[in-house]
Amino acid sequence: MKHAPEFLRLVGDAKARIRETNVQEVKKRLDAREQFTLVDVREDGEWAKGRLPTAIHLGRGIIERDIENAVPEKATPIVLYCGGGFRSALAADNLQKMGYTNVVSMDGGWRGWTEAGFPTVKD
Repeated sequence: MKHAPEFLRLVGDAKARIRETNVQEVKKRLDAREQFTLVDVREDGEWAKGRLPTAIHLGRGIIERDIENAVPEKATPIVLYCGGGFRSALAADNLQKMGYTNVVSMDGGWRGWTEAGFPTVKD
């Protein structure tokens, strides 16, 4: 997908302030049963087609509204992912602005996860 230049500028700005991880590291953390909240920020239709195991869904359009109910403790480790790592970077930036202190965005997102052949779940 070719993204608009201003969107890419916005994402780049957010990425300068957040921490990122990659699909391999998230897989290791899941395999080790590390305690963290995995949040899928994709749209409802994307979520319905499949997701990472243990993920909860707080779409990009509602995450800022609903995060405090879903994850009330602001020091909770949170990993965000989207389709490729751009929307999750924007969401991570906003969560940090809201006081969340242990948020990372998974670079590569759903696409990187599925290309690596890692497990997914679907209702």
